[in-house]
Amino acid sequence: MEKHAIVADDFAKKFAKEKETPYTRWVKQEGLDLIDGIYVPDLNAVKLKPWARRNGHAVFINHDASRTSNDCYVCEIDAGGKLNPQRQLYEEMIMILDGRGSTMVWNDAGQKSTFEWESGALFAIPVNAWHQHFNGSGKNKVRFVAVTNLPPIMNVFEEPEFIFNTPVDFASRFSGEPDYFSPKDELSGFLLETNFVADAVNLPLVEAKERGAGSGHIRFNMAKSSLNSHISQMPVSTYKKAHAHGPGAHVIILSGEGYTLMWPEGETPKRYDWTPGALITPPNMWYHQHFNTGNTPARYLAFKYEGVAIRNSQGVPKAWISRRIGGHQIDYADESPEVRTMFADALEDHGLKAKMTEAYELEVDTLPPLP
Repeated sequence: MEKHAIVADDFAKKFAKEKETPYTRWVKQEGLDLIDGIYVPDLNAVKLKPWARRNGHAVFINHDASRTSNDCYVCEIDAGGKLNPQRQLYEEMIMILDGRGSTMVWNDAGQKSTFEWESGALFAIPVNAWHQHFNGSGKNKVRFVAVTNLPPIMNVFEEPEFIFNTPVDFASRFSGEPDYFSPKDELSGFLLETNFVADAVNLPLVEAKERGAGSGHIRFNMAKSSLNSHISQMPVSTYKKAHAHGPGAHVIILSGEGYTLMWPEGETPKRYDWTPGALITPPNMWYHQHFNTGNTPARYLAFKYEGVAIRNSQGVPKAWISRRIGGHQIDYADESPEVRTMFADALEDHGLKAKMTEAYELEVDTLPPLP
């Protein structure tokens, strides 16, 4: 039986004021909408409003389950235009959805770095560094999506003047290094140590058999931020293992076609279909599982706050560890039979068949015994 914890309206009204926060009030004061972010079919089509502070157009995307940890917004720069310079006492990661241009980053010491980008680029803004984004086209708009940890910062300090106009350089984060935003290729396990990725859609990945079905994976921690991100890819006719973690992971589909199942413990999974540009944000500790039903590999980018990665004593995210030994990942052997039936039906609609036999068999060698 599904449990949605919905109570009577008169009961809910007693807590209505507490649902509002300094962060939600600030978004309204900026003249922008704050829309639900569990599922957005296409970030390229979501409607924006003028944003005077930035000299652009934007919408904030979030939901109650992650609003106190981090948020997401989509912003557009007019053709031939530029956003206003800004500094901020919160962290931000950006992916360019469409267009080309450049960004200038500098500090009060006069140290400056400028870099160019186009669709698919991924980078972070060093905390409290001045920055300004420029549209490199006189004909087409630029649209980007960003994830920040503004909500807890705004809820603590509340004063925009303090958050956006505090003259402090964080030299350990940014000191104008000339190669700060140059692409790097140094790997440490799954972690690519860089502050800029030119093309997230085609970036080479590392094999991640722990996630199932020949997955590719790579992780980022840009600008020494508490925000991080990863890219995962699923081969044709495969799917990943279901898992759960903390709130605030914003999953953006980069390529392919498929769907995601999401559900809280004990409830019936709900299906969300996707193509490139879709956004899925699993609420706190909801299980979710990604399926590739198209005829090309499916790739996604997940922006998230480090608090999402609930880790064991060895530092391994519990979302990567079998539930059989106390983790938050459901092994293929333990998933509901309906999962495979739905996947087979979805593939049949595309004239495809599942390629999961090898993944099921490989799991057997590492499967922990049932408790």
